[in-house]
Amino acid sequence: MVRNRWLLLAIALLFSGPVFAHGGGLDSYGCHHNRKAGGYHCHRGELAEKSFASKDAMLKQLKDWPTEKSKIKM
Repeated sequence: MVRNRWLLLAIALLFSGPVFAHGGGLDSYGCHHNRKAGGYHCHRGELAEKSFASKDAMLKQLKDWPTEKSKIKM
C-alpha cells in the first residue's frame, strides 16, 4: 500500500508541469501581457521566447523584421 502511494506521488509529480505554467490566453501573435512582472512576451510563432516592454514595442519591432519571403529574395 505504501509503495503504491509513492508510485502515485512520483507519477503526479512527473505530469504536474503544465499545472504550474502561468495562465493567460495568447493573442494572434502567440503572445500576452505579463501582469505580475509587467511587459509582454511570446510563446509561439516567430516571436517565441522573446520579451518586449509592451505590445506596441513588439509591433514596432515586428514591422521592421524581414519576412520569410524577403529572406529568400536576398
